[in-house]
Amino acid sequence: MTIDQIIVLFGGLGLSALVAWYFWFSEKKAVKVEASESGIQEAVINVKGGYTPDVLIFEAGKPIRLNFIREETASCTEEVVFSDFNKRATLTPFKTIPVELKIDKPGEYVFQCGMGMVKGKLIVK
Repeated sequence: MTIDQIIVLFGGLGLSALVAWYFWFSEKKAVKVEASESGIQEAVINVKGGYTPDVLIFEAGKPIRLNFIREETASCTEEVVFSDFNKRATLTPFKTIPVELKIDKPGEYVFQCGMGMVKGKLIVK
């Protein structure tokens, strides 16, 4: 093996490790959602290749409204599924689609696209 081949090999391995760390091991920044005067905890989630923000923190027992704004037409993100609550919603492109939940039990609850490739998490305290 020549020195050029060794450099390319280690460079490729290093970049692969960086991509794996970013997608699977980097810590996600959670967003704490406060209740409004009406008592509803409301958040806006942009959908474009993923959910932004994708980790949200709520208080148990108060109503939650998630306003999904789908900024793409990719078929993967046309539906959001909350399997813990047996709830799903169709996300129309370029429109705001509200999803309302009331979670009384603290815990972590995953939501995802219909294909299970794009995921987010609700942390209820």
